Amino acid sequence: MIRLFHVPLSPFCRKVRLSLAEKKLEVELVEERYWEQDPDFMRRNPAGKVPVLKMDGRMMAESAAICEYIEERHPEPPLMPRNPEARYEVRRIVSWFDDKFHQEVTSKLLYERVNKKVMGQGYPDSKNVKAGAKAIKYHLDYMGWLLDQRRWLAGDVMTLADFAGAAHLSSLDYISDVDWHRNANVKDWYAKIKSRPAFRSILADQVSGFRPPAHYSDLDF
Repeated sequence: MIRLFHVPLSPFCRKVRLSLAEKKLEVELVEERYWEQDPDFMRRNPAGKVPVLKMDGRMMAESAAICEYIEERHPEPPLMPRNPEARYEVRRIVSWFDDKFHQEVTSKLLYERVNKKVMGQGYPDSKNVKAGAKAIKYHLDYMGWLLDQRRWLAGDVMTLADFAGAAHLSSLDYISDVDWHRNANVKDWYAKIKSRPAFRSILADQVSGFRPPAHYSDLDF
């Protein structure tokens, strides 16, 4: 049995969930209040963060490493290309979302609006929210520029790069923080990826105290 210790709106957890689902690997999802630093959880991952995946008798942390492990153990259908140049581009885009996008957008919007309330850490910082709302425009424009040249974010086939981007945007879409009218290419790309069977469990997520917009689970927006 594969078990994933996760938080529903965490884009890092969602990236792992999408990888597992795309490869049709059944997984038991265990919600983890990692911020409480439960001793059992800290033994699973001394870094004290999610996701943590139990698979093949191993306990694994760090979403990028987990996704590459899944890819190597279950290479079909592939989420990483075979040639080095294309693999580099996938890793670059994944890092873009998990580092730059996360720091400039996700941590400023999702964490302020949702995580602080869930964790009992007070109210959103309006400066951070404004900064995130401004930064996401730049990132959507960059994604639109990429999609002007390619069918998918990292090339002509769907890869882990698309799941990384969709994981962040879907989390933000749950709280209505994505302007889907800003770029038609991005909206069309998200509609394609959102309609995949791998996305079903993510679109069914419900977070207590927060209701997603009507379009969140609508495959046609």
